[in-house]
Amino acid sequence: MKPRKFKKKVEIRQRILAAFSAVLFFSFALTWIIFSVALNLLRPIADYYPVYEQGFFGRPAVVLFGSIGIMFVVAVVVTYFLAKSFTRPIEKLRKFALGIGPGNFAPNDFEFNEKELCDLNAALNASAKQLGVYDSEQKTFFQNASHELRTPLMSIKCYAEGISFGLMDPKQASETILQETDKLSELVADLLYISKIDNIATAYNATDVDLASIIRDCAGRQQAMADKGQIKFTFNFDDDAMPHKCVHELISRAVDNLISNALRYAASEITLSCHKKAGHVEISVSDDGNGIDPEILPHVFERFYKGNGGNTGIGLSIVKSIAEQHGGHVTAINANKGGAVFTVALPIT
Repeated sequence: MKPRKFKKKVEIRQRILAAFSAVLFFSFALTWIIFSVALNLLRPIADYYPVYEQGFFGRPAVVLFGSIGIMFVVAVVVTYFLAKSFTRPIEKLRKFALGIGPGNFAPNDFEFNEKELCDLNAALNASAKQLGVYDSEQKTFFQNASHELRTPLMSIKCYAEGISFGLMDPKQASETILQETDKLSELVADLLYISKIDNIATAYNATDVDLASIIRDCAGRQQAMADKGQIKFTFNFDDDAMPHKCVHELISRAVDNLISNALRYAASEITLSCHKKAGHVEISVSDDGNGIDPEILPHVFERFYKGNGGNTGIGLSIVKSIAEQHGGHVTAINANKGGAVFTVALPIT
């Protein structure tokens, strides 16, 4: 139904209610005037003929007041049902909104004649759907997180018991426990970070930052790891300074994760690029390794999905979340010359 038709129906209902109220008011007023005039005109007759007091002043009064009472009851009933016709759709939407809180995210199939109510219902359905997706993702997140946390904890427990019962060399077992503890600490830090990013109540303030400087700082923090693997960083920027409005903390974490991922697969070089394109800025991290298995490529940004040589399966999903927080996206491809290329595209606002 077209919006004009919706509006017309609402106007008709409002006019009917207004007209009925006006007619009712004037009917009461007119009845009272006529009754008062009749009493004043015929009161002298009643003084001389007492029978008229019972015949006119008794029965007509009962009839008139009875009629007024009936009209009042009818007015109340009609007004009630007209009012309910307005409030019933709002009451349905109120109950639906209250049901979202306890976790009923299933969209409704309400149909309304008024465009405004249709728009409100569509907005509530969209919100319920979004909250349902968020709730489902959170449940999956905690299930996967508990599984990932259990693995290093079990390993630590086994090696600790081995030391306790004298079944393992204490030095070797201690080294394994320390490695698993480091892995556990890193996993917990990643879990806390991604939970913070995905929190719908978390607000971030975007500021003007220098992307080129951020990329260089991220590379500097991981220079020791690069030197250990005899890997060099190559920078490829449009300009020495690449100003862009974004959240410094999040972009730094995204670049850190991409560099950390590239260090695990690069053979000798990692290229860090930043270029302005039409309507957006691209940050790319590419390595000269063997590239990504085509079967794994579609899943690299899924949470807890670990490819060959992967660590926790969270790092790249954090990059994806950060890019989406900025209204952008991230892609992964295999370069023609070999190696993988990860690109974060951020819109220019």
